[in-house]
Amino acid sequence: MPQRPPLVKGVVVEPLPNGVYRVELENGAKILAHVADRAGTHFTRLLAGDKVGVELASHDRSRGRIREIWR
Repeated sequence: MPQRPPLVKGVVVEPLPNGVYRVELENGAKILAHVADRAGTHFTRLLAGDKVGVELASHDRSRGRIREIWR
């Protein structure tokens, strides 16, 4: 079974349409991310300033999946 990529900490900068968010990572890079199914089952809409854990896509480092939400 393949291992999951490590989480990268980030902050939501801007909510975009269709459940996509612009997230600034701790290294300063900005990516587009959507909420993973596990984290999205009980979530309300994320707002700018919310801290999140992002799993980066292996094929495109400008995209990711929000796996954890810290408020």
